[in-house]
Amino acid sequence: MTVERDFTDIQPFEVRQPSDQRIPFVFNSPHSGRFYPRAFLEQSQLDPQTIRRSEDCFVDQLFASAVPLGAPLLLAHFPRAYLDVNREPYELDAKMFQEALPSYANGSSARVAGGLGTVPRLVGEGQEIYAKKLPLGEALDRIGTIYKPYHARLSGLLSATRQRFGYGVLVDCHSMPTGIRLPESGMRPDFIIGDRFGTSCAPELANSAIHLLREMGYLVAHNKPYAGGYITEHYGSPLKGLHALQIEVNRGLYLNEQSYEKKSGFDQLQRDIAQFLADLVSLPDFYFHDQPLAAE
Repeated sequence: MTVERDFTDIQPFEVRQPSDQRIPFVFNSPHSGRFYPRAFLEQSQLDPQTIRRSEDCFVDQLFASAVPLGAPLLLAHFPRAYLDVNREPYELDAKMFQEALPSYANGSSARVAGGLGTVPRLVGEGQEIYAKKLPLGEALDRIGTIYKPYHARLSGLLSATRQRFGYGVLVDCHSMPTGIRLPESGMRPDFIIGDRFGTSCAPELANSAIHLLREMGYLVAHNKPYAGGYITEHYGSPLKGLHALQIEVNRGLYLNEQSYEKKSGFDQLQRDIAQFLADLVSLPDFYFHDQPLAAE
């Protein structure tokens, strides 16, 4: 199997852009891909429904209002179970492959140990994706053909935004399973705002996001249990004029997680997110200049 064969009918990812970028924001939906290549499904021991357990289903649609607001939206068509771009480029699990990992691979990260590396081993609550070991070259092909171009596109969007506006803000858009609860209180949050514990963006950005969502009546957590993944950590550099914020939406608000069909609350949630984004992108510029990092 090759990436070229997998994606003959659809591009692995795309950028939806306004006619003119009017705001210093870039939105990213790296896990909402819903195109599962036939050859990939044939390699898997999971049925076509179960393999979707790690998918951020319809998140690209929930945040689609970013484009008419004047910001680009980068979104994946490839599924997270196939390739996870919210990881280091070579977080690979040696148990998955027929050959030994190259010396530059990171095979010992916590994410690899959990089965959720760059080429994941598991979906959902521990379901093994593959029936047998893969050729290492297949993983390297996915990384070289999709992962690296995806990040090159994201980096280019952020660089162009910072050059044009003097700073750039990345909003990384995700969803979380319905049953997620906070360990201390047992609360089931509607949204989780992640800023890598105050290191990936100006504090006013995260604080404003939390305030705006709470004013809408949503239960909002901050950094727990999701503080932001590789993308938030890698691109968030406030002292260099790049701010990164991760937003997790509870799937229970809009999705039947058994049938992967939209619930009746989808349209209202989409409207609420549109209003939330309109308010968020209207924050004053001085929030993003010469901001000290929050204490960890």
